[in-house]
Amino acid sequence: MDPVISRHCAEIAGADGIVIVHPDWWGQPPALLKGWIDRVLRPGVAYRFCEGDLGEGVPPGLLKAKAALVFNTSNTPPEREQEVFGDPLERLWRDCIFSFCGVPVVHRRMFGVIVTRTDEERTAWLDEVSGLVKRTFSPEIYLQ
Repeated sequence: MDPVISRHCAEIAGADGIVIVHPDWWGQPPALLKGWIDRVLRPGVAYRFCEGDLGEGVPPGLLKAKAALVFNTSNTPPEREQEVFGDPLERLWRDCIFSFCGVPVVHRRMFGVIVTRTDEERTAWLDEVSGLVKRTFSPEIYLQ
């Protein structure tokens, strides 16, 4: 295995919390991030197959992270995004990745429309992100 991928596998396996930030790229993460997911969130690191399972079971998740935050940016108005596409990134991160890998708490926030926002609005978004990070990864949660 490539040493960089090995290091990423060890880091994600040992992480207490995870933060992912990416643009909404056609309803999915950009290809570079998707490639990282495919190489790092692998069997033996993020989940394991049970002996004797012929594909009918759900593999147990192995990540020890108690929570994950996903922040996305978009240039599609939220109403149109929901009406036309649903929310494929919510499904992907919550159900297909983090829940599958054993992360019990997942919060996701989409910020948009990026291109038309003012500096003040962007600053407010950054303040919101800061608050979500502090609440999600507060010591009280991690001492339980």
